[in-house]
Amino acid sequence: MKNYRTNISFKRIQQLAIPAILSGIAEPVLSSTDAAVVGNIPEFGTESLAAVGIVGSFLSMLIWILAQSRSAISAIVSQNLGAGKIKELENFPAQAIYFNIALSIIVLLSTYFFVEEIFSLLNAEGLILEYSIDYYNIRVWGFPLTLFTFAVFGLFRGLQNTFWPMTIATTGALVNIGLDFALVYGIDNFIDPMGIQGAAWASLISQAIMALMAFIFVLWKTDVSLRLKFPLHPEIKRLVQMCINLFVRSVALNAALMLAVREATGLGKEYIAAHAIAINIWLFTAFFIDGYGAAGNILGGKLLGEKDYTTLWKLTKRVNLYNLFVSAMLVVAGLIFYKDLGLLFNKDGEVLSIFYGMFFMVLISQPLNALGFTLDAIFKGLGEMSYLRNVLLGATILGFIPFMFLGRYMGWGLIGIWLAILVWVGYRAVALIIKYRNKYLPLVEK
Repeated sequence: MKNYRTNISFKRIQQLAIPAILSGIAEPVLSSTDAAVVGNIPEFGTESLAAVGIVGSFLSMLIWILAQSRSAISAIVSQNLGAGKIKELENFPAQAIYFNIALSIIVLLSTYFFVEEIFSLLNAEGLILEYSIDYYNIRVWGFPLTLFTFAVFGLFRGLQNTFWPMTIATTGALVNIGLDFALVYGIDNFIDPMGIQGAAWASLISQAIMALMAFIFVLWKTDVSLRLKFPLHPEIKRLVQMCINLFVRSVALNAALMLAVREATGLGKEYIAAHAIAINIWLFTAFFIDGYGAAGNILGGKLLGEKDYTTLWKLTKRVNLYNLFVSAMLVVAGLIFYKDLGLLFNKDGEVLSIFYGMFFMVLISQPLNALGFTLDAIFKGLGEMSYLRNVLLGATILGFIPFMFLGRYMGWGLIGIWLAILVWVGYRAVALIIKYRNKYLPLVEK
């Protein structure tokens, strides 16, 4: 006889989703605030906005690749919690956190000395390349701090708690906004204007504050010890296996995003600036949508541990319905503030003209994002990392790349790039729906 312990009521889902939304948007808020502030520097707004767009996309790629360990940590902790084995995890959390930090340091060192070559490969040149290097060489040192913070977020999520990650993330975002204005524009008789380097320092300081808060809360609010002890916990092997699959998946995911950046950069500085505005808005909405996906991830992993497939199906339907509603509200908001969103980032007439001519594609993507990202999060909670890897490889190789080159051949400009993104997201949504129907629906009690 099953033990129906997990609460999936509307109230419980909101308790998890709303804090997850606020914590999830912290990273895109850092990049979006940087883009909005430096993009409005009158003397070199277009070049600085383009540089922030290129570096922001590259950093998001690195963070997404390694931050997947957060999902693996959350899945393992939540499944053990549902199975009543949480006390058996012992030293696993500390080992997982140190694993995350070690990976981040390796990646930092492997990119820091090749930064000019990396951004040149992305078609950055001249002043844009110079600004990109200046911005990246400061922001990259926040990478291990962010990965440590995300590992702690994964631990809290596995323990069915999104409140403390929200507190950490919103504090970091608010600090970043304040520091952006203070350091980029300066404060009379106190701080000299630092331009794009000021934006980078604002992000780095914010990431340091978030990491410090994460360290304090994990010691204060949990029984987890951060002392690294051996031997390795048996679940570390599963963590590594999950992470390898998620890393490959994220490489495919970010290859698509970076190819889009490279293609947009090749069209000219106004086009990459317009794309930077669009992708920052898209990332913001994606993380916003991901809040309900996080609730599905957290509760789904616990339900799998309990082997309660009937409630898992009810949860899946609910969080997808909630996210479709959220996506509809995002579309409405985008239509209402269509002009204002562009002006928030840049005042250049040519950049805005290009942006206004393609922003409707960002809005069309929202329902597809809702389905694809929600199911993606649920599948992470269920530990389906190998299937998620295969889906992203297929979406990128069979969906995104062919349509991107089709758009180039047809001369569709940014519209062609964003058509490829729509196909890419739609492929993921359909593949995950098919998998869920074939594997988990048959397990539901009739």
